This record gives sequence, C-alpha cells and structure tokens, in this order.
Amino acid sequence: MPRALLLTLPLLLLSQFSRAEDIEGHSALALAGVIAEHVPTLSALDKSVMVALFDGQAARYPFGKKISIKADAVTCFAGNISINTFSCALTFGKSKVTVTGRKSNEIYATLIEAGVPGSGAGGKIYEAIVQVDCAIDPNEIKQSDGGGASCSFTPNQ
Repeated sequence: MPRALLLTLPLLLLSQFSRAEDIEGHSALALAGVIAEHVPTLSALDKSVMVALFDGQAARYPFGKKISIKADAVTCFAGNISINTFSCALTFGKSKVTVTGRKSNEIYATLIEAGVPGSGAGGKIYEAIVQVDCAIDPNEIKQSDGGGASCSFTPNQ
C-alpha cells in the first residue's frame, strides 16, 4: 500500500497545476477580438483589422503577416448576488486595464465560450486566464476555411 501511495502522489500533485490550453477557430477569434481593443501596444491598424474581422468583414492586411495579441492576465467576475456587477482586469506587462459593465460581460462570456473553468467565492463567479497568446492571420480568415485564429492560455484558478 505505501508503494502505491508513493507512485500516485506525484500524479495527484501534478493534476493540481493548470495546463496550457489551445483553442482555434471562432472561439480564438472572439477571445482575441475582445482583448485586442485593450492591448496598449497594438497598432491602430491592427486594432481596426481586429474590429473588422470580429464584425464579420474581410480586412486588408499584408500577406504573410499575423496579428499578435498577448496579455499577461485576464481576470473577470460577475456577481451572483449583486447580479448587475461585472468587472475584468486585463494585465499587459506593467499596464493594467479595468473594464466594467457590458464590455466586461463580453470578455467574461467569451472566456466561458473558450472553455475556461470558473470558480466562485464571496458572491462572485470568476473566470481567469494567464499567459494569453493569440495569433490572427486575416488573410487565412478571408479564405473562409475555418483557419486563421489560434490562442493559447493557462487557466488561473
């Protein structure tokens, strides 16, 4: 019995750590789309292309180039007692952006769509991810074959 415990203990400890998740397609485009407008280092051109793509429009973009959308952390909560309370904090290096209301709910709902596991405490339901890295290829999206958007992130529980 002690030997079996010694063999399973490392597996149990490893299962407690979150693993990176990869998503593609519409969920990745949606996640990148709701984060993009808040990225302080994203160019105006890249932001306008992301708006167009997220609105279902084709966008001109240099062939062979991708839009990179990164965030160190995205943490959102919705109130389950104060049901009109929504807030997200997005961290980009030393810069932190706080979003509330409808925009916050859009990010929160997109995290759920992307499969981020939620947690709750103190009258709030949380969705949180770290190490967000999305790659958007507008020219591949224009081909309408389901490709062109991918994101990786680590759920933060």
